[in-house]
Amino acid sequence: MRFLFVHGTGVRRERHDRLFALVRERLTARFPDAAVESCYWGDRFGATLGAGGRSVPGLRRPGPDAEPDPVDAETAEWALLLADPLCELRVLAEAGWESRDGGDGDDAEDDGFAMPGVQPAGARVLGLLAAIPPAPPRAGDELGALLHGTGLAAGFAAALETTARSAEAARAGARAADEPQARELATALARAVTAAALARAGAEADCTGAERDRLVELLGTRLGGDARVPGARAAAVLGRLALRVTTQPLLNAWRGSLTVGATPALGDILRYQARGHDLRTFLHARIAADPAPTVLIGHSLGGIALVDLLALAAARGEAVPGAELLVTVGSQAPFLYELGALTALEPGAKLPYGFPRWLNVYDRQDVLSYLAQPVFPGDPRVTDHEVGSRQPFPACHSAYWKQDSLYERIEQAVAEAEIG
Repeated sequence: MRFLFVHGTGVRRERHDRLFALVRERLTARFPDAAVESCYWGDRFGATLGAGGRSVPGLRRPGPDAEPDPVDAETAEWALLLADPLCELRVLAEAGWESRDGGDGDDAEDDGFAMPGVQPAGARVLGLLAAIPPAPPRAGDELGALLHGTGLAAGFAAALETTARSAEAARAGARAADEPQARELATALARAVTAAALARAGAEADCTGAERDRLVELLGTRLGGDARVPGARAAAVLGRLALRVTTQPLLNAWRGSLTVGATPALGDILRYQARGHDLRTFLHARIAADPAPTVLIGHSLGGIALVDLLALAAARGEAVPGAELLVTVGSQAPFLYELGALTALEPGAKLPYGFPRWLNVYDRQDVLSYLAQPVFPGDPRVTDHEVGSRQPFPACHSAYWKQDSLYERIEQAVAEAEIG
């Protein structure tokens, strides 16, 4: 009997050698008379950037002293607003504005000499917000036409109400004592409503940056403000925070190095989907080279390739010689089968006659592992087994190989298959 280990995506020689040494040690301890071999394919069939990454915008990282790109800064601010539409209002509610005498801007709330019947500037803006119709018409009104044209109309009423009724809006309105402060409040309210509508629409929104800015401008004008630019007070507090805590500027700055770093893992999968025949041919030759009964162990993409190979061969009536048991670990084969993206099987098709016993091992914390039994119901050859490393992803995707329960279950499956 022999074991043949097929590694997964993104693995190259150094990583493979460390991983296989661990697998071989654990298997040899339980099966001292078995041959334990590996089928390393990373260098030959793995993905590389053939043109040196020239297809990647911004491959070079900016220096540490580079000024933020204005587009990145704007994108970051809106990412923050989408996550928390009231964040700018919260700044104004808590920090307020500096008063002319250097105070904290709370004088408007405590002014016992305010003229009777004169509405405070902030209260007037809030009144205008409450007066905006929650269902603007499709035609004859630019705001309404734009909301309908961008997919934001359905959530506009809720966005309007959430903003108008918020404690942040009330507090910021109470602190806006004069006209410049009221105009900045109007800007923040317009951005909050627009962000809330965008957040509610999610992926259903069809809204460009220019359309978003026009929505803010139209809303701000109705509130008596100038919404072309963010409010100075809120922007000063949130601008750099947005660049620090939102992901888009980071992704833009690091896109080149991230792409290069991710190429082995993601690229191997994409390359296999396009040119998997060569890897399957290589695996078939390695399996058939030794007539001994063989337990095939495939990790991640290695499991996908083995399922494809065994199913395609069995469908042709040419079962792979020696393949007695398949063990997939942290594999996406069942998920690809459901998607219709598994090369060997259409969705709903049964595993062909001649396909070996299949033990599928998963960890529920591993987002790259999937269940096989539910998608091949009633097939006695297919068994799922759960292990738990107590590690989050991605560490759990590689932590299987140190779990005694994995090797115990393989030992049980070998005994059930009567491989000796």
